[in-house]
Amino acid sequence: MAPRINASERDAPLSAPLTKTETAAGKAYSPTMRNPVENNLYWGDLHLHTNQSPDAFLNGTRAVSPEEAFRFVRGGAVKADNGMTVRLKRPYDFVAITDHSEYMGVFPRLLAHDKVLDGWGLAGNWGALLEAGNRKGLGVAFSNAIQSSDPALRTPAPLVRTVWDEVADRADRYNDPGRFTALIAYEWTSMINGDNLHRNVIFRGNAADARKVLPFTAQDSTDPEDLWNALSRYDAKGVKVLAIAHNGNVSNGRMFAPNRINGQPLNARYAEMRSRWEPVYEVTQVKGDGEAHPALSPEDEFADFETWDQGNISLTAAKQPWMLQYEYARSALKNGLAFERKLGTNPFKFGMIGSTDSHTGLSTADEANFFGKFLESEPSPDRWKQKMAGLLEESWELGASGLAAVWAPENTRAAIFDALTRREVYGTTGSRIALRFFGGWDFAKVDIDRPDYARYGYKHGVPMGGDLGRADTASPPSFLVHAVRDPDGANLDRAQVVKGWLDSDGKTHEKIYNVALSDGRKNDANGKAPSVGSTVDLKNASFTNSIGAPELATWWQDPDFDASQPAFYYVRVIEIPRPRWTAYDEKFFGIKMPDEVRRIVQDRAYSSPIWYHP
Repeated sequence: MAPRINASERDAPLSAPLTKTETAAGKAYSPTMRNPVENNLYWGDLHLHTNQSPDAFLNGTRAVSPEEAFRFVRGGAVKADNGMTVRLKRPYDFVAITDHSEYMGVFPRLLAHDKVLDGWGLAGNWGALLEAGNRKGLGVAFSNAIQSSDPALRTPAPLVRTVWDEVADRADRYNDPGRFTALIAYEWTSMINGDNLHRNVIFRGNAADARKVLPFTAQDSTDPEDLWNALSRYDAKGVKVLAIAHNGNVSNGRMFAPNRINGQPLNARYAEMRSRWEPVYEVTQVKGDGEAHPALSPEDEFADFETWDQGNISLTAAKQPWMLQYEYARSALKNGLAFERKLGTNPFKFGMIGSTDSHTGLSTADEANFFGKFLESEPSPDRWKQKMAGLLEESWELGASGLAAVWAPENTRAAIFDALTRREVYGTTGSRIALRFFGGWDFAKVDIDRPDYARYGYKHGVPMGGDLGRADTASPPSFLVHAVRDPDGANLDRAQVVKGWLDSDGKTHEKIYNVALSDGRKNDANGKAPSVGSTVDLKNASFTNSIGAPELATWWQDPDFDASQPAFYYVRVIEIPRPRWTAYDEKFFGIKMPDEVRRIVQDRAYSSPIWYHP
């Protein structure tokens, strides 16, 4: 629980002047502009694929290797597979290239007739399909193989070692502590009957650490519990890692299911393992947004955002209504409270981030600079109607999303990793909205106006991702919320606090509070706010920041607090409307898309929650 303070401490000056003796003793006259405890904001992508991922390679990513991907996110110009030369307007601070662990690096070697593959029967079969241009046949063979435990279908161990060492060494070469962080990583690709259970495994250390282990694959097991056991073995060797689950909206009810893969109910060990190894969740990416669903949150006017709910990732099974509550972050956070009461540990206690899951090697989350998922959705006049991977959803349904935001003392592997572990992170759907969120028992309305409110928030409360213990008074917790628009983006419409709680009967609830509104708007008697309006000009694919606010800052106290009920709180910040990437395509290519294609978007940020424990 945060320490209690008195009025004199609240009103204390930011810094006391140094005495003549202190100055003479050599102490700096000027106080530091930023105390390290306040942390800095860093932007990046923790889910990016290159030509070393088999599915990316099969779907046209041939030119963009990990080398090009690293150069691109650091601000360098590279040539995309559609022939365009591309460059990020604003480089990233960090990235994790997460090529799939199954057959990582194999397909480029097949194309190059690498002698290291000689004698491997599977390589001969697949090489023949590749030479014949039989993409469909090769894709089916690959999809079946990655979930199989047949030893004949596994990549030879010496090649696995060679490729993984290259991954680790390459990341070390591009890692530049203090300036750019290249995290070593891979993706475990469990996909049971086409239901997505993928995890990205992120390493804290350097190549020497990563070389102590090998990637875990879906051929080893498709059960997340076996992945966590493998990560425990990593840890026993001194190799620090974490896993990030993603894309629950295409899991057909598996991502946050109440039962384990073996059909048994969740137990205490499952809860402890998942909480230990999966501190954050990828809430948004190109394949839809996973924060909320309108069927689960009918009172939430912003719940239907970039929604993908047709079926599982392979569209081999349609979505059933019962599946939804086990796929979306908000419902999982609520169910986690119930599991904690039953099991003693919350299995779904996660922070939230965004990332792209781009398979082009190019991490692009800007609406005006979106390079899609695979080659078929890179910019072209007809990309909007091309199907993802040639057979799934139409490309116009892809979202230009998302980014991971991290509050850390410095831009290093250890600092970024540790911020993820403590959940002091958040996700956006592509915009670089700066967001801070603190909770405590003694914050006053004037505290959000302090020049050092962040330092104050750390000292007397907890940041996003933190826990509030039992209060020693009956007063509700209070929160400091501060959001600043993307300097190159849209003004802010509103900031909201999303609360979920568990009552004494074991039922979960949620409520959304508009805590800060732009343009002087006020909530009505039901807590609803009038629309911010729109300045979008679709003909010219433009908008203006003549509405909304560049900054929203507020103090808020829970008016419905019950000290006996466990709860969580997170912030959702929503921008004013602006053109979606499809609108920019219509303008650039001079085309007209069908009316069903979305052309306007209100991008947003999701903080990690703060939990209250009675």
